[in-house]
Amino acid sequence: MPQIPETIHELSVGQLSARSGAAVSALHFYESKGLISSRRTSGNQRRYQRDALRRVAFVRAAQRVGIPLAVIREALAELPEERTPTRADWARLSEAWRSELDERITQLSRLRDHLTDCIGCGCLSLETCVLSNPDDVFGERHSGSRLMVERGSNRTADGSGGRTQERKPEGCC
Repeated sequence: MPQIPETIHELSVGQLSARSGAAVSALHFYESKGLISSRRTSGNQRRYQRDALRRVAFVRAAQRVGIPLAVIREALAELPEERTPTRADWARLSEAWRSELDERITQLSRLRDHLTDCIGCGCLSLETCVLSNPDDVFGERHSGSRLMVERGSNRTADGSGGRTQERKPEGCC
């Protein structure tokens, strides 16, 4: 990994790319999404402050665990401008993501454990499908793994006269 002397306070996009491991196109994308910022030289070249290295590392770490860029941008917006995010910043910001990550882990574990239970037709129309109907919300009223909601109808599947109607999708086994 190329070392950048401490005396250099601004990095070109190539230097930032080489040092961070992110492609130049990714850095341009991050900038377009407001995750990092640069100034333009008189020759219209991008120059990034050194704190961009830590911000790029922060973005890439958050992306690796599946945090959407919009959420990452909101987290970075809580930091003062032109300040390198610290370990304490990361701990504080990532704590808010812990419950979402725990839920994803639960969903992925459920998928892994029950993937072989699926039938091969592709519609997942088992009596109780733990993948597409994990809590079996409709299992007591209907068979099949999923129900479609039709908007604008004047009756419901239970005849209560509401504005939606539940039905099995066409072509479902």
